[in-house]
Amino acid sequence: MALRTILRFPDAKLRQRSVEVTEVGDDVRQLVADMAETMNAADGAGLAAIQVGAPLRLFIIDGGVAGGAEGAPPKVFINPELVEISPESQTGDEGCLSFPGIFVPVKRGMKARIRAMGLDGQIFEADGEALLARAFQHETDHLNGRLLIDQVGPVKREIIKRRLRKDLEADREDAEDADKVAKSGAASAG
Repeated sequence: MALRTILRFPDAKLRQRSVEVTEVGDDVRQLVADMAETMNAADGAGLAAIQVGAPLRLFIIDGGVAGGAEGAPPKVFINPELVEISPESQTGDEGCLSFPGIFVPVKRGMKARIRAMGLDGQIFEADGEALLARAFQHETDHLNGRLLIDQVGPVKREIIKRRLRKDLEADREDAEDADKVAKSGAASAG
């Protein structure tokens, strides 16, 4: 397993429409293992393959969120299809690992049913309510190139873009400072 870099908005790859998984082989299993480690390290509730640069119709949801026991392995959804979304809706703050620190109110169906394939190659259906239904809808959006920022109006969209640019600049400055410290430490050691 390996940590993968989570793509952050405005990376254009996040807008890419994901393609069907044609075979569940070792490469897909390795991707899922890497995604699980990456999602857990980032303290996420779900992660789509496209968020780590793999444009495949695949996502995982934290085992606890998916109805398992605390610490259960993530549930894997390959080639997922939302079969039903209830007309009854919920509005709640939604975050995204590709938009660190950003939370926006998003209206979603209260219940959702999804059909997908597991790592074992078997097709299954799962029902979700509240947070799990929200996760099904959010992660499916990723597979279709739809992002959290698409859920807000133009003013909020500009505020989010501005904040993310500031965060990116701060990250670059931190990296430059760390590089300078490392170089000065190497110079004094020599």
